[in-house]
Amino acid sequence: MLKNLSPLHTPELLHTLASMGHGDDLAIVDAHFPAVSMAKRLVRLDGVDAPAALAACLRLIPLDTFVDDPALRMQVVHDPDQIPEVQQQFQKVIDEEEGQHWPLAKMERHAFYERAKQAFAIVVTGELRPYGCVLIKKGVVLNG
Repeated sequence: MLKNLSPLHTPELLHTLASMGHGDDLAIVDAHFPAVSMAKRLVRLDGVDAPAALAACLRLIPLDTFVDDPALRMQVVHDPDQIPEVQQQFQKVIDEEEGQHWPLAKMERHAFYERAKQAFAIVVTGELRPYGCVLIKKGVVLNG
């Protein structure tokens, strides 16, 4: 038993986040995403919405400050400029957890799938809203 952790910080998620290195990608995806067939490593957070899963991850790892787009959302097919509510919630989580605004960049759906296949891990959630998918790149934890 550990103190000060969220119930979302399951042993699998903690091990995955601790095992990641600087520059590794983590995909946090909705229940519709083909995570089982794509994942190198799969972490299940069934029953959890995707913004809550993102918050649990960003509470423990920072975004990569050495790249232009450390957080990417899957763009809506046939309407790439639409930002669904779930993705607006992702942006709020990122801004809150990082303590500053990091724009959530968009990525075409099939390009997102290919990037997710290469991710260090995929965290599949119980998110039922479409386009509840985000990719984050782990940064460096600076002590000082």
